[in-house]
Amino acid sequence: MRYIDLSTPIDASQWEPEPVTHEIVTPAEGAAHMAKEMRENFGLEFDPADLPDGELLSIDNLTLNSHTGTHIDAPSHYGTRADYAADGRPRTIDEMPLDWFFRPAFVLDLTGAGVGTVDAEFVEKELERIGYQPQPYDIALINSGAWRNAGTMAYFTDFVGLDASATNLLLDYGIKVIGTDAFSLDAPFGHILNTYAQTKDKSVLWPAHFAGRQREYCQIERLTNLDMLPQPYGFKVAAFPVKITGAGAGWSRAVAIVEE
Repeated sequence: MRYIDLSTPIDASQWEPEPVTHEIVTPAEGAAHMAKEMRENFGLEFDPADLPDGELLSIDNLTLNSHTGTHIDAPSHYGTRADYAADGRPRTIDEMPLDWFFRPAFVLDLTGAGVGTVDAEFVEKELERIGYQPQPYDIALINSGAWRNAGTMAYFTDFVGLDASATNLLLDYGIKVIGTDAFSLDAPFGHILNTYAQTKDKSVLWPAHFAGRQREYCQIERLTNLDMLPQPYGFKVAAFPVKITGAGAGWSRAVAIVEE
């Protein structure tokens, strides 16, 4: 089997709308830190100088939100209302079934669509082009080409997403997870707001996300390397979310598994 990494890194050196900080505590600093912790919390004494090279272990302290890097949006991210749930409460990322995130997958090529959204007709034509009939619980992947701008401001402004009809078409197939290499499964925020200012049509306001208020599903955002998949289907994706209690999203190391 061949493994293709579909994940973008969490990199504090790259531009993000929500800044990331990454403090690296060196092994020597880690030794001093551990000596202090052992003394204050457990009354135990040891001298870091007794360690080989005076070093213990490095530590990484990061500040970031759960939508940095490749991550999975839970239903609770879409709002507080879940029309499909008996209790009206959308599930958080730690509550999602793991079997949603290790499934056969297929990829749709939207690279020629331009900035904005595509509709159900566009998706149907792309499925016809690749000759694939989606199956329940497949993971649908959107190759928008946004990965080319990763690490720049353009990554957050120049990409294509799905409108309500395209999102619902995929959900009609029984799909529970839709992934994209873009910042969002919707159109860029600026495109959404400019379109709404011109039309006053509320249906253009984050339709892919808001579809999750009526139908339970998850999104994987900020994937990469979708162009490296050797075929549009016939592979699996593993993308388990980090288990953050009560969170609307969790980071993921998404990987495509291709049998050769």
